Amino acid sequence: MLDSLILWTGAILLGGGVIVTPWRRTRRGGAIAALCGALMMAVALALPAREQHATARTAMLDEWMPVWQFDEHHEIHIDAPPERVYDAIHKVRASEIKLFKTLVDIRRGFRKGPESILNPSNEKPLLDIATSTTFQWLTDVAPREMVVGTCVSPHKGRIDFRHPPPGVALAAMNFVVTPDGNGGSNVSTETRVYANDAKSLRAFKIYWRIIHPGSDIIRRMWLRAVKERAESQVAVRERT
Repeated sequence: MLDSLILWTGAILLGGGVIVTPWRRTRRGGAIAALCGALMMAVALALPAREQHATARTAMLDEWMPVWQFDEHHEIHIDAPPERVYDAIHKVRASEIKLFKTLVDIRRGFRKGPESILNPSNEKPLLDIATSTTFQWLTDVAPREMVVGTCVSPHKGRIDFRHPPPGVALAAMNFVVTPDGNGGSNVSTETRVYANDAKSLRAFKIYWRIIHPGSDIIRRMWLRAVKERAESQVAVRERT
């Protein structure tokens, strides 16, 4: 995330500097801010993307994507048994995830288009929309782990994850549900991206560093939506 923070801080400095530069009293400070911002953005985009490897195969995500250059990981505790949590992950809708619609609207430039995970309806579970369009199921082992995957560049959509063509970036995301021993569950989600040649790596590196903060927010809000749905189901069952 540090690389994205440097990039966005630089963008703010650059934009602010450009705005105030025309005024004489702030011209010098504006020019310095703009220059610093441009340098920060250049540094952020030039930072290398290092390969990471799964040292132990503890999840199915490790089987599908044992090597990757980009990732994010989030966890949450839910006061509901694994079966309820797993069901909630399957059923949560875009409208239940705070800021989801706003952030994906921004990501696609507010353009209209066919239904997809970046343009979801509120009538269907989000994972159903994803896996009926550009994503595909890689693993669905209830109530332990699910993994979905897609090709994110250069052609987006379904692809053979076992034998991908050269020049692509593959993305895989999982949800892992683990019982906490007290009737609740610990839930994690991890997203990994692997670009399999230098050109696709350079292209995705720029894209990732721009969208990573928004992606981070979406994953956190997604887990909170799962928590709210699973715990509300438990509350309803206890009342009845």
